[in-house]
Amino acid sequence: DVVVGSNIFCFTKMAKRLCPFDDSHNQLKTHVDMHHVGKENYKQQVYEKTKQLMLSAFSIYRCYIEIIKMQHPRYFDNTLSDQEDSDVLVSSQRNYVSTLLQIISKNSPATPENCEGGLYVGAAGIAYAFYHVAQTGDDKKSEYLLAAEKYAKVSLNEIKKMDPSRNGIGASLLLGHLGVYAVSIMVCDALGLHNQCNESIQEFLSMQKYCEPIQFFKHGSDELFVGRAGYLAAAYTINKHLRRMVVSNDMIQVLCSVIIESGRRMSQYFHHECPLLYSYYETEYLGAGHGLASILLMLLNFPPCYVAKHDIEKDIKMSVDYLLRCEENGNYPPVANETRDDWNELIHWCHGAPGVIYLLVKSYMIWKEQKYLDAALRCGEVIWAKGLLRKGPGLCHGIAGNGYAFLLLFRLTRDEKYLRRARQFAAFMQTEEFKSNSRVPDAPYSLFEGIAGTACFLSDLAKPDDAHFPFMEIHEL
Repeated sequence: DVVVGSNIFCFTKMAKRLCPFDDSHNQLKTHVDMHHVGKENYKQQVYEKTKQLMLSAFSIYRCYIEIIKMQHPRYFDNTLSDQEDSDVLVSSQRNYVSTLLQIISKNSPATPENCEGGLYVGAAGIAYAFYHVAQTGDDKKSEYLLAAEKYAKVSLNEIKKMDPSRNGIGASLLLGHLGVYAVSIMVCDALGLHNQCNESIQEFLSMQKYCEPIQFFKHGSDELFVGRAGYLAAAYTINKHLRRMVVSNDMIQVLCSVIIESGRRMSQYFHHECPLLYSYYETEYLGAGHGLASILLMLLNFPPCYVAKHDIEKDIKMSVDYLLRCEENGNYPPVANETRDDWNELIHWCHGAPGVIYLLVKSYMIWKEQKYLDAALRCGEVIWAKGLLRKGPGLCHGIAGNGYAFLLLFRLTRDEKYLRRARQFAAFMQTEEFKSNSRVPDAPYSLFEGIAGTACFLSDLAKPDDAHFPFMEIHEL
């Protein structure tokens, strides 16, 4: 990079010095040669030399871009073997998880300034990571739960200073109050802090009123990050972890009905083939982060919302089938009618197969149709081929998020190949190749972008039968 940049700089600087016009006054500079060859000839000679130098600089730049395309795509070439297990044993993975959590505690402590960003990149996400690791049976369970409580507490204190209706995303799972309350509920329950747990439950339940208006957030009210699907994801996770109906079926059905109505309205407005259509910032996303895949998954997680309601189940299934038709070579475009040429290179949980696979597995479990299983397995193949992402180790658009897809397929099929693939992805994140050539995320210690999410994935390798991507849980396998 330095050599190429220096060459381009030198060529352009030489061209600038030869240029017969002053940058600011657009007047001819005085050159000795001008008196010998004449003004017009001199201008022509300088023009030709300048052109040659600029073309040289441009040629170097083009070559550099081509090299980047060949050597630095979005992902590392996968030379790993899924026929043999990684040399990194489960015990050493546990030690590495402990190291990651120590790094997080040191570099992103439980302080107010680290709370911004909620579950996604804030202290609440780190609280969840400590809680998640503690649930895998780690011998430091008590220590990790206390750390989780510390991060959750400072996050709670910070959100109390903000009105949840202030910016329209107070009821957001990943960016607002809702996610903080969800984590606090699970952490306090695990620690037996019943009063604090009940307080957070009441706050969580109070968030529903913000989600009920069909367009409570003008840029999109149904997706996972800030919309109703996020509320359902949190409700599903809380009910499973606390083993009781903290969020009642009646409350859940209210939100499911609004999501269905919202999707039908948009589909009818655009006369779209997909009976349930949603947008976020005027874009019809398909992936798990902001789109159709996670919205439909959350609806399917609550059978009372569609069982014995033929018209609703039909619309959900037809919408899943629409998404299935968008597949190309095992991957899914970020948005409907995608026009970008390189979309098939986006192998992220937020956009593409690593997020859509959860909906496909759930659809197979419900309707038992082979096409959903086959599509999920094709997702697994493209993730294996192109899933060693250079963007970092995180969940949203990193290797850990992609690795979770293999743990899901292992739980579904019991094929040890997928467990080996998950372990190989985990081991690759500890190689010098990855550490030296991957991008450092903007929030390197966070749950969805950084190593807090990595810690969750690595800890789940110790108990793969119970492995769950945070808030994308499928429990019936």
